[in-house]
Amino acid sequence: MDRSELITPDSPLAFVDVETTGCFPGADRVIDIAVIGARGGELEFEWQSLVNPGVPVPPVITELTGIDNDMLATAPAFEDIARELRARLAGRVFVAHNVRFDYGFVRREFARLDDDWSADALCTVRLSRALYPQLARHNLDALIEFHGIEIAHRHRAMPDAQVLWTLFRKLRQEWPASELQHALERAAPRVELPAVLPPDLADSLPAAPGVYRFFGASEAGAEELLYIGKANNLHDRVLSYFFATPNDARAARIAPLVRRVEWTETAGELGALLLEAREIRERQPRFNRQLRGASARFTWLFEEDRAPQLVLLDMDALRSGNAFGTYRTERDARRALEEMARARHWCLKVLGLETGEGSCLGYQVNLCKGACVGAEPRARHLARVKLGMMRLHLPTWPHEGAVVVREGWGERAELHVLDAWQHCATVRAHECDVPLAEIAHSPRLRRREFDFDSYRILTRLLRDSRYRTQPLPPA
Repeated sequence: MDRSELITPDSPLAFVDVETTGCFPGADRVIDIAVIGARGGELEFEWQSLVNPGVPVPPVITELTGIDNDMLATAPAFEDIARELRARLAGRVFVAHNVRFDYGFVRREFARLDDDWSADALCTVRLSRALYPQLARHNLDALIEFHGIEIAHRHRAMPDAQVLWTLFRKLRQEWPASELQHALERAAPRVELPAVLPPDLADSLPAAPGVYRFFGASEAGAEELLYIGKANNLHDRVLSYFFATPNDARAARIAPLVRRVEWTETAGELGALLLEAREIRERQPRFNRQLRGASARFTWLFEEDRAPQLVLLDMDALRSGNAFGTYRTERDARRALEEMARARHWCLKVLGLETGEGSCLGYQVNLCKGACVGAEPRARHLARVKLGMMRLHLPTWPHEGAVVVREGWGERAELHVLDAWQHCATVRAHECDVPLAEIAHSPRLRRREFDFDSYRILTRLLRDSRYRTQPLPPA
């Protein structure tokens, strides 16, 4: 969406609005599209079409737009209107409110037909901000109210496109040509990427969640993986590296080295985080070193009336509900328990941190209440220890076994198989209709080495009500 020519008030314009089945061009589809062609303030044409998306329209979209499955049953598919739509847009600046959304959907629909369509673009949100910085909001409803624009059916493509056309005519009338021109220059997205990167990279990057990878050249000349990151919006996040502020030291180090960008779209944030963690661990990019290996390997297992036992942090420990603390080394774990014991007058001998005959050293200097010599009942002492360690208690896996979490829908839906705070596998959209019993027997669900990054991600995100779990049948 690079701006190859200067956009002026007299440029040929196409005011575009699309209604869709959802928010993500990679997974969702266009169901209503309108184009209004104008030049020099004069209307040239109005064109609109419903579009059969080939998938059901979610009820929330029907409620918002009034478009239901029955209305679309006889509507043309995008491939049937593609030729005319391309002709309507040809040679015109693509104008939309939050243009990345509408442009991204139209470009993706053409891409499904192997058509590498692109156009110069103008965002009326950015244009409004440039001209009316005093406004608190610049969404379409706010501008309709501020400019006194009448609209019959909000959230339908043609009425919304007509609002943009009316808004632009008002701006031509109310602003001096020089000031409007200056605002147009600030509002038109201008992306100037390094010459070594494809010129259409900005167009190709989706405004969707996913994982991106930056590649450069090693000293020997071979391709080297520089960095792996996750994004809720791949387009904005990747481009931010090349327009970083002086304070963004990481971007300043990485951007000049990038020779190729690769990405994988995911259904949402959870999938992006899990994929990022796995790839960093497996592929070891140069600039992700601060994240590699920063994992815990041990925990204290506190069961019944036994002193805490130092064990490997794994799925069994987390399933037990009796794991306390995470430690990178055995030495770290023992040191932390010793410090707590001395501060709370616990017995190092009962805890297995001190050997020898008779009382512990702490008892001899009044730093132990005598559990080692029977002065304090052992059960009471261990109960005191467990209570003191409760702030370190690791969350218990709240399910009997493995579960699946569905994220997204349509072409980019994913099923994440999770067990004991571990990511076992992700099933992509084309496999999502496979019976859960079949997934449970998949060889991809074999036991893996414990991954602390999965643990951190899942204990945080699964508290979110967005993620609903469904039990996976036992294999």
